[in-house]
Parts: sequence; C-alpha cells; structure tokens
Amino acid sequence: MKNIPVIIQSLISVTLIILILIQAKGVGLGRAWGGGGEFYKSRRGVEKVIFNLTVLFAVLFLASSILNIILA
Repeated sequence: MKNIPVIIQSLISVTLIILILIQAKGVGLGRAWGGGGEFYKSRRGVEKVIFNLTVLFAVLFLASSILNIILA
C-alpha cells in the first residue's frame, strides 16, 4: 500500500518524459518526421493535444511529488 504513490509517480514521470521527447524544440511535428515546416504557425491538432497533455502531466507530477513528501 505504501508503494502505490511511488508507482503512480513513476508512471506519470515516464509519460511526461515521453511527451517531452515527442515534441521537437522549435519545429512542428511534421518537421520532426521529415515533413516541411519552413514557417512559424500556432499549434494545431496533434501538436496542441501533446502540448496540453505535457502541461497536464507536469502538474500531475508536481502534485504527486508533494503528495509523496507529505506521506513520507
């Protein structure tokens, strides 16, 4: 029972790492896999979803870290 918060935090951290690595810094997802992306545009579609999920999992990671400190 004591290990459940640690397991949850580990799963959140792995997911957060994957989401961050999926994002290519300064370029769109199309460029990351060989597509064009010569001009700047706002996040749309999958890029926006991945960005929002990254923010969500960062907040969840922070909350789970605080929870683990309180429970320790």
